Amino acid sequence: MSFLTKISQIFSKNSSSQRLGIAFQQQGVSLCSIPQQKLNSPIDEKQVAQVLFKHEKANSVNFAKAIQALHDNSELEGAVSLVLNEAQSQVVQVDKPNVPESEINSALKWQIKDLVTISPANMVLDYYDAPTLAGGQEKINVVCAPLDELKKLVTAAEQGMVKVSAITTQEFAFANLLPPQSDAHLLVCQQPNEEIVLIIVKQKQIFFQRRLRGFAQISSKTADELSGTVIDNLSLEIQRSTDYFERQLKQAPIKSIKVLVPIDLESIFIEKLAENSAVPVSLLELPRPYHQHRDFGAVIGASLEDVPYSAETETEALAGANYGN
Repeated sequence: MSFLTKISQIFSKNSSSQRLGIAFQQQGVSLCSIPQQKLNSPIDEKQVAQVLFKHEKANSVNFAKAIQALHDNSELEGAVSLVLNEAQSQVVQVDKPNVPESEINSALKWQIKDLVTISPANMVLDYYDAPTLAGGQEKINVVCAPLDELKKLVTAAEQGMVKVSAITTQEFAFANLLPPQSDAHLLVCQQPNEEIVLIIVKQKQIFFQRRLRGFAQISSKTADELSGTVIDNLSLEIQRSTDYFERQLKQAPIKSIKVLVPIDLESIFIEKLAENSAVPVSLLELPRPYHQHRDFGAVIGASLEDVPYSAETETEALAGANYGN
């Protein structure tokens, strides 16, 4: 299933050709508004005139006010995808409950209640299949968020001609930037002032994701600091992740590492990471004509028409019934 969550049971469709993304970050809210397009499809000059990128400084308490400021300062319309940050959602892996598909979401609330800090009564969740180890129990990754907070964000976003069509996490938004490829690739991605996430993607399916710690302030590092412990520590985490992917999940080795770390020294970051890697390391390219807006990588990914999938199968999206309870 895609955690680029289609909640059509709640929100009416919008006929606008515009696609919007709103991403929540530790220090603000980012917005992009682009013409509806598939990944790497051409954009004509008339469509380019509708492109909008904006950022409002805010902390988590003021996210709704930041969204209102974006509405006040721009004429927005279209279907919007909300991109939750690391602090707004929690991900846990559990055994898939042995119940009918229609009852899985309800059963999961009680199965994960002791693993997360969100109470079942205030929980919105969805899940996607995890790669199954040989002879092992079928596993799923459960993504959950607090209902009361989502209601505030959806209410703030849905004004005028803007309708929420999806709620996702940054991992799925970043994965949507990579065109379908038969080989596995590891993405090293970051939103400004956020922690780095590692994502292994194959044919637009997420097979592995990991949120790192200690890299949020990487933009303040000098070239010498990047060349030292920063890259060494990151390389160690990448090696651990690829070892798990190849040895535990029994997958073929990754073919490359793609980087989206929007800092001034991104080219040096890539160069130094390549020195520690046995596979090619290169820039994760953003679709043109938005390729210069690397600070907005997550909202661009969430706004593209192509949708990434979790490993192996597609399941039901975040159910409207659960949202409304």
